[in-house]
Amino acid sequence: MQRKLTFAPGEFYHIYNRGTDKRVIFLDERDYRRFQFLLYTANNNEVIRLDNFLKKLKQGRSLLEMFAIPRGETLVDIGGYCLMPNHFHLLLHEKQDNGISTFMKKLLTAYSMYFNKRHERTGGLFEGRFKAKHADTDEYLKYLFAYIHLNPVKIIAPEWKKTGISDKDAAVTYLESYQFSSYIDYTKKGVRPERNILNPDAFPEYFKELNSFEDFIKEWLSFDPLDQETNLQ
Repeated sequence: MQRKLTFAPGEFYHIYNRGTDKRVIFLDERDYRRFQFLLYTANNNEVIRLDNFLKKLKQGRSLLEMFAIPRGETLVDIGGYCLMPNHFHLLLHEKQDNGISTFMKKLLTAYSMYFNKRHERTGGLFEGRFKAKHADTDEYLKYLFAYIHLNPVKIIAPEWKKTGISDKDAAVTYLESYQFSSYIDYTKKGVRPERNILNPDAFPEYFKELNSFEDFIKEWLSFDPLDQETNLQ
């Protein structure tokens, strides 16, 4: 079916999808790490040659070291991501015509092949075509940085968006320990190889000041669920 949304170079998009039948798509750390690895390696104009990367792994290089391997010209700029047990969120900037479509095809095809082989299953892994929303205003784009990075809070407080969060410090501590999103990469604790997945320079400089990103997230954690103007759905 034709996608109603047309991707345009220079624009920003929220990309997301979940497992078919809401199934879990990341069963353990190895699955999460492979998807992160593919966020890096699939983002280039060249054909993915995973054999070359995996050969280097067998030569003693860790998976984290692989994020330093040179790539070709990237297809998209990734501003943020979050991987959850049965779904994922990406914040992307379209760099070139068909960049997002090409990147997502490479990413999801490679991960599905890996997942099905490793877990001895067949068939589609994801729920149809990936979903996309245009971040067409500055306000909405900045909001997406909060929405995407706050997703892991649902793991420890599933109803927090309805009831509010009682222990904000615990929520922040959990976000800081969650390895499968780009939250850490926007904080002062963010010096890690996975940061090479991102290109924050392609996005507005919302968080130039020290601690501004953490303060921004804490403000959202403090929202009043009874405030009808708040929209963290």
